[in-house]
Amino acid sequence: MGRGKIEIKRIDNASSRQVTFSKRRTGLFKKAQELSILCDAEVAVIVFSNTGKLFEFSSSGMKRTLSRYNKCLGSTDAAVAEIMTQKEDSKMVEILREEIEKLETKQLQLVGKDLTGLGLKELQNLEQQLNEGLLSVKARKEELLMEQLEQSRVQEQRVMLENETLRRQIEELRCLFPQSESMVPFQYQHTERKNTFVNTGARCLNLANNCGNEKGSSDTAFHLGLPAGVQEEGPQERNLFK
Repeated sequence: MGRGKIEIKRIDNASSRQVTFSKRRTGLFKKAQELSILCDAEVAVIVFSNTGKLFEFSSSGMKRTLSRYNKCLGSTDAAVAEIMTQKEDSKMVEILREEIEKLETKQLQLVGKDLTGLGLKELQNLEQQLNEGLLSVKARKEELLMEQLEQSRVQEQRVMLENETLRRQIEELRCLFPQSESMVPFQYQHTERKNTFVNTGARCLNLANNCGNEKGSSDTAFHLGLPAGVQEEGPQERNLFK
């Protein structure tokens, strides 16, 4: 007779449960060993009884197998986390793209373009926004003009103060160094040297006149290229000039 099929459920009898646990555990470890030998696989089995007792089997060492398991589990978790991050990033990119498209459409509507899809109420709201923006621009423009005007006034006052300071400095210098109207420019004259040249010239003219009176002839003077009335000097005068 063949063995009947056993229903898979918890065994209520404690002794039968313990006997079944021992047999099935031994068979499980045997099948794990056969699997590791036949298929050249790394197999590890950990079993805890209902009393908390530990039973284990490992074809390559439990620590090595657990370390490899944790490493693979960590890489799997990292891969799963990376996939989730990529999904979140793609979703965020899609949201940002939609917001950019909305902003571009709104910008075109603010400059009076792409108004076909707007209703009357939306057009009124857009007109109100444009009016408010125009008022803000005008107010800011007036502020800038007033600031420039104030800067011009301050600069003008600064220039006036500098001019007044320069004028006072000039007046103080004039008071320190008064100018006299009776001042005569100083002239340096070589009186003695001038008189010497005058006396020498007069002596030469007198000698020339004496020579002319003694010889009484103007032909020789003309022949030598002397002016009229001046004759060639005599031996005495030549010695004097030498």
